[in-house]
Amino acid sequence: MDITHSHVLLDACCVLNFAASGRFLDILSAIPAQVVVTEVVRDKELQTLQRLKTEDSEAAIQFETAISKGLLLVTDFESDAEAATFVNYAFAMGDDGESATGAIAVHRGWAIATDDKKAISFFRQEVPQLKIISTLEVVKYWSDQSSLNASELRNILESIRVNGRYIPHKDHPLQGWWQSAMK
Repeated sequence: MDITHSHVLLDACCVLNFAASGRFLDILSAIPAQVVVTEVVRDKELQTLQRLKTEDSEAAIQFETAISKGLLLVTDFESDAEAATFVNYAFAMGDDGESATGAIAVHRGWAIATDDKKAISFFRQEVPQLKIISTLEVVKYWSDQSSLNASELRNILESIRVNGRYIPHKDHPLQGWWQSAMK
C-alpha cells in the first residue's frame, strides 16, 4: 500500500469492513497517515454501528473509541468550494457519503479509502489524480505489518466477508491474495 498523503478519508464501506473485522483499532493504527471520516459518514455509520451494538457487537464501541483516542478524526466542509463540490458529486453519484469523502479529499489533497465501484469509477474519470485505496489494500498492509498467522488472517477476512458483507470484485488486484488467505 503506497500512501504518500498526510490523510486518508474512509468511506462508509471501509468503516463497516474494518469494524466487521473485530480489529478496527488495530487496522486504523497501522495506516501510515492520519485517518479521517467526514461528518456525513460518521453520522451514517454511527447509526449503523449502533444497530449492530444491540446485537452485542463491539463495532460501535471501537468506532467511538477510535475517535476519542484520535486514531480517527472527524471533519466537515471547511469552504464553500468543498460544499459546492459535494453537491455536484452527490448529484452525479446519488450518495452523500462518497460525495462528501471525495469532495473533501479533492480539495485538501488527501487520499480516500472506498470499495464502492460506482464511486471509484466516477473519481477515476473526474479526478484521476485522487489516490484511492481499498479495504483489501489496508487489511493486507495491516496483516503484513502485524505478522498475522494464516488462521488469524482467515478468521478476520471471514468476519469482514460475513459481518461486513464484503467480497472483492473479480478484477480486484488483490483477489488472489484474498482467495489464498481464505483457504
